[in-house]
Amino acid sequence: MLPEVFGVNAWVRSVADRLAAQGYPALAVPLFSRTAPDLELAYAAADLAEGRRHKDATTSDQILADVAAAVSWFRARYPQAAIHVVGFCFGGHAAFLAAALPGVEHAFDFYGAGVSRMRPGGGEPSLALLPEIKARLTCVFGTADPLIPPEDREAIGVALSKVDPAGQRLRFVEFADADHGFMCEARSAFNPQASAQGWRLLLGDDPVV
Repeated sequence: MLPEVFGVNAWVRSVADRLAAQGYPALAVPLFSRTAPDLELAYAAADLAEGRRHKDATTSDQILADVAAAVSWFRARYPQAAIHVVGFCFGGHAAFLAAALPGVEHAFDFYGAGVSRMRPGGGEPSLALLPEIKARLTCVFGTADPLIPPEDREAIGVALSKVDPAGQRLRFVEFADADHGFMCEARSAFNPQASAQGWRLLLGDDPVV
């Protein structure tokens, strides 16, 4: 599991615990360990500003190295397990990147902003990696998310459909009227209906997956 810019905080741990309670071993990866090993923020404006500083200091190569290490950790303990990567916000963008790693079976990008516009640390937008992605990938967005405007969602949807016209491996899912952060109960943008649908996607209970 890959966190928001707020680090491995109480909500991130609660998601990992919820997955574990469903029988899925879960590991929350501290993406900002190089600049803030114990980063654990709330959701106030000052927390967001601090989290963004650490996000801006994180590169795609670092993200991929960290997720690859997490995959190896899981492989050593659960050799038969199918490895899924799930990320939210910046962690969603990181999950998109991680979908290109060997050993990842399914990546869930929940409202990962900037995928069609940039890549952490520089380079072509992360969307350019699509031809290298062999895993299943589910990209989930809210239509009321100001950080991922309609033109960004359209660019992502078009790119996914070009690589996988049938939409069986690369999925694009939108939830009407859901804002950025709709999965997180600790945020003002929490949307109970969209969150419930998102959990059905994660747990494989929704027919769109």
